[in-house]
Amino acid sequence: MPTISVAMIIKNEQQDLAQCLESVKDWVDEIVILDSGSTDKSKEIALQYGAKFYENRDWQGFGKQRQLAQQYVTSDYVLWLDADERVTDELKQQIQQAVEKNLPNVVYDIPRISEVFGRLIRHSSWYPDYVVRLYQTQYAGYNDALVHEKVIYPENTTVQKLTGNLLHYPYKNLHHYLVKSANYASAWAEQRAKQGKKATLFQGITHAIGCFVKMYLVKAGFLDGKQGFLLAVLSAFSVFSKYAQLWSKNISSLNND
Repeated sequence: MPTISVAMIIKNEQQDLAQCLESVKDWVDEIVILDSGSTDKSKEIALQYGAKFYENRDWQGFGKQRQLAQQYVTSDYVLWLDADERVTDELKQQIQQAVEKNLPNVVYDIPRISEVFGRLIRHSSWYPDYVVRLYQTQYAGYNDALVHEKVIYPENTTVQKLTGNLLHYPYKNLHHYLVKSANYASAWAEQRAKQGKKATLFQGITHAIGCFVKMYLVKAGFLDGKQGFLLAVLSAFSVFSKYAQLWSKNISSLNND
């Protein structure tokens, strides 16, 4: 039977970490956690669950941090989780079956369902939020993107979709959403600026409107109730914020030249 590790990158996740590890502690062979400088009780919690705990405070982005974490994985398969996620029993069974089959040239797409502001979001383009999170450790890995990192794999790869849900609790409250969104927008703008990309405020407005229309109308966000409307508004603002920050960086760059 091939072995499987859970791999995680974390920072100050004491609120969620135990619940996440509780969902995998009895059936994985190894838990690998790479911390980027927690000041809370994340390390103590990780060690309570028998995790192999490492630190790297030289933050160079999500992609490179995941690359480093994967170097510590010793099992045949790696399952990536975030602290705000939980593996359901159905997903656990499907993962175990996939590992047992040990098919070559395959990576596994996992559907993620998020609970936001007290409701499971089943529309709004949020579900099924497929993410490649399971693969043979030596076969694939993450790119080095600063944010919104992705798993890269050979061209002849089969991407097999699982059906068991990965539960996701991304935001504790509205303030947490706004802070998290602002951080992502800043990282996105920084990454794009380094690539020489430019943006206008008009682009920000049109993309924001498009985001709202897609989420709330095209993807039936109205079926997610008040939470669906709020998510569409907040997501539109987040999109505008990304382009506004990139535009601001472009202006600053011109002024410094």
